[in-house]
Amino acid sequence: MADLAELAGVSTATVSRVLNGKHGVSTQARQAVLAALDVLGYERPEKLRTRSVGLVGLIVPELSNPVFPAFAQVIETMLTERGYTPLLCTQSPGSTTEDQYVDVLLEHGVAGIIFVSGLHADTAASTDRYERLLQRKVPVVFVNGAAAGIAAPTVSTDDAAAIDLAVRHLVQLGHRRIGLATGPQRFLPAQRKHAAFVRNLREQLDVDDPEEHVVSTLFTVEGGQAAAQQLLATGHTAMVCSSDLMALGAVRAARSLGLDVPRDLSVVGFDDSPLVPFTDPPLTTVRQPVQAMGHAAVSALVAEISRSSAATTELLFQPELIVRGSTGPAPLRAADAPTGTRPAGTRVPAHRAGA
Repeated sequence: MADLAELAGVSTATVSRVLNGKHGVSTQARQAVLAALDVLGYERPEKLRTRSVGLVGLIVPELSNPVFPAFAQVIETMLTERGYTPLLCTQSPGSTTEDQYVDVLLEHGVAGIIFVSGLHADTAASTDRYERLLQRKVPVVFVNGAAAGIAAPTVSTDDAAAIDLAVRHLVQLGHRRIGLATGPQRFLPAQRKHAAFVRNLREQLDVDDPEEHVVSTLFTVEGGQAAAQQLLATGHTAMVCSSDLMALGAVRAARSLGLDVPRDLSVVGFDDSPLVPFTDPPLTTVRQPVQAMGHAAVSALVAEISRSSAATTELLFQPELIVRGSTGPAPLRAADAPTGTRPAGTRVPAHRAGA
């Protein structure tokens, strides 16, 4: 009981109440004790055996980006509802790597693993770890990024549709100098956003060289700030960011130059993290359907565990444009639109232009 209490972060009295099925224990504490039982390899009491049908690993990046805790919360809740005990593995620079987490999870005999925005999204990374898991018949599911050559269910936000929504919104507001702040191009979501942005500038604004309007940096506040400084220096009045954190960095950059958002610069984020409605100004962003994606990821994993026929193709979920206070009409200096500019459309559906 002392070992269980230490691992679960509760008192031995709480452990006793959980093991004896007594009331007066929070759901969080009860789940922590049950997870500790599984991790330490103890056999559950008969009355508790039906509460869990196995351990499931959930590997996510660092939790400093609010969208990752949102994914973790949804997926953990749905796994628990289906009788599984989730083991959350979070990464941060210089700490435990994805490969090390995989080794630990295998040692604990997990029934499956869900990877959120991990190395599967990095086109330059090896896929050996995933091949090894499939060879050992450990089901895996990927969220936001497909690993090339790995036949596993994948759940992603439609990045191209997200860019379509953001650019169309800005064009309708009269903007003609629109930039994209995105992450390193080795990541599949960044590649997809980049390609969609280039297509949109050509189709909606007849821009000859869209690449001049793209800045690749980091998916962080600092990355967004650096990208905004570069885009503002070249006369851009609006920018689309590949994360809400980058968008907040863009707002910071504008203010550091004495500019106002959205009067001088309109900013669109991506994710719709839980706190962005309360930023100053409230952030216009493209919402990832986290709830639906989490449900699909868990359903796919459970199907894989039960050896049902789960789809191994990528499921693309439609994003939604959430208009708030960080976007507004283009400033007067943007009136000099490029020659040949076509008028903006009037619809904002969550699908590709022309589809």
